[in-house]
Amino acid sequence: MKVKINRNAAKQFKKMLETEEAQGKMIRIYISHMHGDHAHYGIAYDTPQEHDEVVKTDKDIDILLDTREEFLDGIWIQYFHVDDEGFVITNPSKGGHHHH
Repeated sequence: MKVKINRNAAKQFKKMLETEEAQGKMIRIYISHMHGDHAHYGIAYDTPQEHDEVVKTDKDIDILLDTREEFLDGIWIQYFHVDDEGFVITNPSKGGHHHH
């Protein structure tokens, strides 16, 4: 599975992983709900489960993905500081719909 991540998202994830709540856990990207041809994504702290793949990014952040979810393969995680500050997760190979 593939994940792309921008620098701002990597910085935010690193801050999140330094919190007490995240101790011993990793960042999981999951599908919060599906609408036929596109998905909405969520972010959580978790530990690897049976069907997970730990995907290494080029920004030194490992992301947990459930290999059974095709809409997670190829996601692009970005974080923006302008307009509505927050994460934007898209999957260009699945039509580019996003959720933040």
